[in-house]
Amino acid sequence: MTVRARFENSSHSLFTDGLRGVLAAHPDAAWHDAGFVARRTGRGSGVALVSGGGSGHEPMHIGFVGAGMLDAACPGLIFTSPNAVQVAAATRAVDTGAGVLHIVKNYTGDVMNFAVARRLAAAPDGDEPAIATDVVLVDDDVATEDTSGPGRRGTAATIVVEKICGAAADEGRALADVAAVGRRVAATARSMSVSFGACIVPGSGAPSFDLPDGQMAFGVGIHGERARDERPAERAEDIVTDLLTRILPGTGLASGGRALVVVNNLGAVTDLETGVLFAEAVKQLSERGIEVERSLVGRFVTALDMAGASLTVVPLDDELVRLWDAPTSAPGWPHAATAPSHTDPLEHARPDDSAADGEPNAWISAWVDRVQQSVSELTELDRKAGDGDFGTNMEAALGHYPLPLRGSDGAVLEAISTAYLVRAGGTSGAVFGTFFTELGRALEADGAGFARGVRAGLDAVQELGGARVGDKTVVDAISPAADVLDGGGSLDEAAAAASEGVAATAGSAASRGRASYLGDTVKGVPDPGALVMSWLFEAAATHR
Repeated sequence: MTVRARFENSSHSLFTDGLRGVLAAHPDAAWHDAGFVARRTGRGSGVALVSGGGSGHEPMHIGFVGAGMLDAACPGLIFTSPNAVQVAAATRAVDTGAGVLHIVKNYTGDVMNFAVARRLAAAPDGDEPAIATDVVLVDDDVATEDTSGPGRRGTAATIVVEKICGAAADEGRALADVAAVGRRVAATARSMSVSFGACIVPGSGAPSFDLPDGQMAFGVGIHGERARDERPAERAEDIVTDLLTRILPGTGLASGGRALVVVNNLGAVTDLETGVLFAEAVKQLSERGIEVERSLVGRFVTALDMAGASLTVVPLDDELVRLWDAPTSAPGWPHAATAPSHTDPLEHARPDDSAADGEPNAWISAWVDRVQQSVSELTELDRKAGDGDFGTNMEAALGHYPLPLRGSDGAVLEAISTAYLVRAGGTSGAVFGTFFTELGRALEADGAGFARGVRAGLDAVQELGGARVGDKTVVDAISPAADVLDGGGSLDEAAAAASEGVAATAGSAASRGRASYLGDTVKGVPDPGALVMSWLFEAAATHR
């Protein structure tokens, strides 16, 4: 299989190099070293809007920072949610005293990290007061509404919510009112995507899923998630018919209704093709007595280079039409003006997560070394069980550390928790960062000890994401090890219990995270997060 080359300096720098260019062409955006982009001019008063998500979806979200839309956007690594530290910093930076609305796509990592950020913003920080926040969760993708996992994914309807809420905020409405109109849009917005070819995540060297020639994937995700429905390619007319059959029931639209239609290029199709899809959508909705009163056709929410498109339908009324028509200067919106900038906005962006000085720390170093050497293995496991970004996230969190790590258990684990939260982001960043925060606190000089730390970390992870044993997550490795340690068992016994937990994940279907969208197709594949956690207990048993 031949994989086309990219316009890049390296797969590792595509995110930062590309972000530099996006910002250089953005007339009203400034990079902040805490990891977010905000308007240079700022909002003088009123409710501020913050959104964000993994890179690879451009122009969403950074391209929609501007008057009339977002006040700040938090970019994550490729297909990886931003971390809570970024989001909290952006929230504090743009607040005018009227509160901040978070617009969040329904992906586990996004939901977790924005939730943690709201918790951080709700607490005073030195001289900074607590900030009132609210959230609109966007869950429009009908391809996953009948799965056992988190439900519908958040996709192209996100930009519709951002546009409507931005206009409502500009009218001076209160936080609760802006959130309410956003939720009203999200409640009936529905989308679905179809693709003739998968995207290729930088550094992976292979498509995120295999699709034979002449086949189409009906219901793909914007992070490269494969569809449960793969079928022979159809005519555009039949594709739109199938999409509308899935989409329309959730919108509540019937004859006499008014609709906004978004046809979104997922990255690598032509304008002629999206034009064909839009024309078919207008024709078929008209035949149902539904008037397409507003539209948006183009590249707005991409999945890197995926050869596909999504269709979104949103019911309209007079208020929503007025808010939709309100002006915006966001450059990603059609007809927005741009002007070049010649500064490097990322020159000083570096997280502070250096490991402590002191004597070598053998057991944590052994674990980090094993993870560093296993990135390709973890990537391949996650390609089969998820969306293929887990190895990349592990490398982002731990790949920069020279070995051996030095310092006490508490100091080293504190640095590692920061690295996960800041560098990795996503679900794994939130989960691993939370676990290591609790374990590190317990292993400080006056801490509670290893067993108590493992239990505290497990409790915090479960509170954050709601996972339980059997959900095919890190909990399947941590929980049995915690039970052994609570009962007075040895580290060797805890490591064995964790390993047995990993083996059990191979026989189960996921019910949390992106793997949950794939149903029984992930059976036979162990969970890579649980595997990495089991390595931690093995390292502790061998070297601690």
